[in-house]
Amino acid sequence: MSDLLIKNCSVLQLARDGSSAEVLTDRDILVRGNTIETVQPTNLVNQSHFRTCINANGMLAMPGLINTHAHVPMVLFRGLAEDVSLERWLNNCIWPIERHLTPEDVYWGMLLGAIEMIEAGVTAVADHYFYMDSAAEAVEKVGIRANLGWAMFDWMDNSIIEQTSAFVSQWQGAACGRIRTMMAPHAPYTCNDDFLRATVRAAEKLGVGIHIHVSETKQQTQASRQSRGLTPIQVLERTGVLSVPTILAHACGALPEDIEILTKYRTGIAHAPKTYLKLGMDIAPVTEFRQAGVPVGLATDGVASNNTLNLWESMRLLAMMQKFLQRAPEVLSVPEALYLATVESACVFGQGEQLGKLSSGYLADLILLDLEGVHHQPNHNIPANLVYSLRPEDVQTVIIDGQIVMRSRQILTVDKTEAIKRVRSNLNRLALRQKES
Repeated sequence: MSDLLIKNCSVLQLARDGSSAEVLTDRDILVRGNTIETVQPTNLVNQSHFRTCINANGMLAMPGLINTHAHVPMVLFRGLAEDVSLERWLNNCIWPIERHLTPEDVYWGMLLGAIEMIEAGVTAVADHYFYMDSAAEAVEKVGIRANLGWAMFDWMDNSIIEQTSAFVSQWQGAACGRIRTMMAPHAPYTCNDDFLRATVRAAEKLGVGIHIHVSETKQQTQASRQSRGLTPIQVLERTGVLSVPTILAHACGALPEDIEILTKYRTGIAHAPKTYLKLGMDIAPVTEFRQAGVPVGLATDGVASNNTLNLWESMRLLAMMQKFLQRAPEVLSVPEALYLATVESACVFGQGEQLGKLSSGYLADLILLDLEGVHHQPNHNIPANLVYSLRPEDVQTVIIDGQIVMRSRQILTVDKTEAIKRVRSNLNRLALRQKES
């Protein structure tokens, strides 16, 4: 007996190279354990042979979205740092408040942020923050998939590397495999070469990768050249960071020679377009990365700079920004945007052979979308509607690792009302700390 039957749905299917997208109608998805067993025409199996059956009634099934770089607990700071430069945002707003964070803050912030993502059809997140053992507890409870890294700075000295190593050892493969871990030095400009090398040694010993901010702006790239004689990406190569699998957040200041370096390594770019627009930053050379074979994944960054964890918004902004920058509407077509949001993001996330497709043998991380809303009508082009029209509330059901975590817009794993209540109470204290700083 199989575990789950999703009956009578449509299925989004992308070409292997992302060049086309089509919708297959009248399909059933059979799930055994945490894995997709098969996708086949509907009514070929007996519903009674399944423990659970979801009648999709024609809703669209597609892979869950993957957030390749976020600071999820920063939902605590939503709206606290507006209309300021990147430097003021960090130095005057965010870092002063973060000094007062507690493990309990991170737990409830992670829980609420995960609920927000699930409600928007996000099934996995690569998170880079503090007190990540508390974040991992929230991930385990809410049911989302996560790749977690404990943020480190060189002023913390090497004891933080030992602490993070212990976290990695404890949580790698936890929650029946839903939780993976990485080492997470903050950035080359906040971590000296010796600290980065020590981080690499720890990652190699533990058999994990590294998640790091790099070349966030062109100004950072120029400053690194002046102080170190190398671009930030060249620093990562020299210190060995690129020798292990890496998630590189932003890379907006990457130069052509940096892109050439990245083609030699197991790495991917996490791209968070709303943050770049909102903070007046540079825009990463997405087209150039992809043409060189360096995968690019969707990201929200933190809510303090994005205000939401809505990856659909990130997807449409990414596509439109590339069209605008190149003055070419053909760039980043609808199928390519969907491919980047699923298959390519899975590669950046580090599970390209397990996530991002509705196909036999892939992990059962999928979402059901109701496309009957007026904003989808008359529905001439469903793939285009996914990129440019879809709203988070169109997501009706979310399945992660074969488990139903949201059904008919109801979160099934945790108490959403309690999470909101706890975050609100903590926010009052943190907002007061910001005023005192």
